[in-house]
Amino acid sequence: MSISRQIPGIGKKSAERLLAEIGIEMDQFKDQSQFSSWAGLVPECKESAGKKMSTRIRKGNQHVKSVLVECARSAIRNKKSYFYSRYQRIAARRGGKRALIAVAHSMLIAVYHILKELQPYKELGYDYYDTCNHEKIIQRNIRSLERLGVNVVIG
Repeated sequence: MSISRQIPGIGKKSAERLLAEIGIEMDQFKDQSQFSSWAGLVPECKESAGKKMSTRIRKGNQHVKSVLVECARSAIRNKKSYFYSRYQRIAARRGGKRALIAVAHSMLIAVYHILKELQPYKELGYDYYDTCNHEKIIQRNIRSLERLGVNVVIG
């Protein structure tokens, strides 16, 4: 399985660097959560009394983290990819740097499943969120129009 030809943003040299650090055996990791925790690309959850505090990402394998962030920067330039769509959604709410880490985390999970299940990467596309939440988007827009005083009749 060649991850460099499958996942957008990961080139040949980046794939070689990732495989050199990770290896091809995923049996040492219980699941994808443990794998992303080992790499240090898991969002930290620091909450006390219902108040969420500002945190940093975890310490982990610095080489894997830096390669994946570099690949994430490359992946978000392809406007037809799922990673671009994911970046845009998160960057609007949380900021560009956090969105970049989230994209790197998504890429790491994709690499895990490619190596674990030996199945090729399936590109979800830039319109993934629009198609999977189509009904929710319609209902949210109807509620917004009704709050503005527009009577919406679905027929």
